[in-house]
Amino acid sequence: MSNWLLPEYIQDVLPDEAWRIERMRERILERMRCCGYQLVAPSLLEYAESLLISGSRDMDLRTFKLVDQLSGRTLALRADITPQTARIDAHLMNRQGITRLCYAGSVLHTQPIGLTRTRELLQIGAELYGVAGLEADLEIQRLMLEVLGIAGVTDVHVDLGHVGVFHALARQAGLNPAQESELFGVLQRKDVTELRALLADLPVDKQAPLLALPELYGAADDVLARARARLPQLPEVVAALDELAIAAAQVQTLAQSVCLDLADLRGYHYHSGMVFAAYHAGSNDAIALGGRYDDFGKSFGRARPATGFSLDLRQLYRLSQPQPVLPGILAPNGRDAGLLAAIEALRAAGEVVVVDLLGDASLRAEMHCDRELVEEGGSWSVIELKNQE
Repeated sequence: MSNWLLPEYIQDVLPDEAWRIERMRERILERMRCCGYQLVAPSLLEYAESLLISGSRDMDLRTFKLVDQLSGRTLALRADITPQTARIDAHLMNRQGITRLCYAGSVLHTQPIGLTRTRELLQIGAELYGVAGLEADLEIQRLMLEVLGIAGVTDVHVDLGHVGVFHALARQAGLNPAQESELFGVLQRKDVTELRALLADLPVDKQAPLLALPELYGAADDVLARARARLPQLPEVVAALDELAIAAAQVQTLAQSVCLDLADLRGYHYHSGMVFAAYHAGSNDAIALGGRYDDFGKSFGRARPATGFSLDLRQLYRLSQPQPVLPGILAPNGRDAGLLAAIEALRAAGEVVVVDLLGDASLRAEMHCDRELVEEGGSWSVIELKNQE
C-alpha cells in the first residue's frame, strides 16, 4: 500500500481551505468571547470512562479506544468535546453560579456520520452551565444562529424538539428502561408499524400519545395546536410545549424557518430537555446540533443545569460563501537593510510578502503574487508583477 494514502474518510486540509477555516474559527471564537464565553482546550486523549456517556451505545461505538502503555488502562480519543467541558465545569472551574465555556478542536469518529463526511471533525461549540431556565436555552440557540451567520451560512432551517415530552409519556405508560430504549430507536426511525407492534400490550389511552409523536412534526403553530389536543395534560408535557412555543417565536426572527419535531430524540441518552438542530439546503445532514443535558454532570459527581451546541467547521466551510484569496507581494532575496525594513512595514500593514529565495521567474506563478517589491531611485516600492509565467 502506498504510504502517502490516508485511511478512509480521513482527509488533509490544504492551504487555501485551512486558512479560510482558521479565519472562520477566529471570527466565531471572537464572537463567543464577546458574549462572555471562556475558551478551554481539553486534551484529545482521556481515560475512556471520562469520555463515554453512560448508557449511550452510539457514543461507545463511535469512539476510538486504545490501551495506555503507562497505566494499562483503556484510553479513548474524544468523539465529542461536550463531556470534557462538563468535567471542566464540574471539577476545574467549580463555580456555584453560571459558567460559559467555548472550544474548538479535532474529534475523531470510528465511522463517518454521513457519506460525504470526514471521520476527523473540527468541532467548535459553546456550553452554558448553572442555569435551568428557558433563557439559557434561548441564549444558546441565538448564539448558534449568530455563528452560522458569521460563517456566511444563510437560509438556515431549525428543528426544535423536547426530550421531556417523550420521558413524561414513557413514565406514564410504565415502560421499563429496556422498553424505553427500544421505543426510542423505533421513534427515531419513525416506523409506525413497528411502533404499533411495540405498544400493542399497553392500554389504548397509554398507546395513543406515543403513537402520536411521529405525526407531531411541521410548522410550529400547527404542531403545538395538535400536540395540546392529542397529548395528555401532564405538567411536564404542558411545560415542554410552552417552552417550545416561546423558543419557536424567538428563533423565527433569526432563521428562515422553524419546525417542531416531537419524535426527534437525538441525544436522548443524555439530553434532558429542549433539543435543536440547524439545517441548510446545501447539506442533507444537520449543520449544528444542541440541547439541554442537565443530568450529564452526575457522571462527574456534580450535576449542573447545562445546555449547549456544537458544529463541524469543515462542514460549515463547505457551505459558506467562497472568499477570494488575495494575492501577495513578491520580494527579492537579500540582506539589504532597506529591503528588510520595507518587507516588515508591508507585513505590519497586513500584506502578504513572499521572499523569492530561488529567483526563478518560471516558478513565480506558484507563489500566488500579483505585485513585486522593487528598488527605484534608492527606495523600495510596490509595482505590478512583471514576467510572470
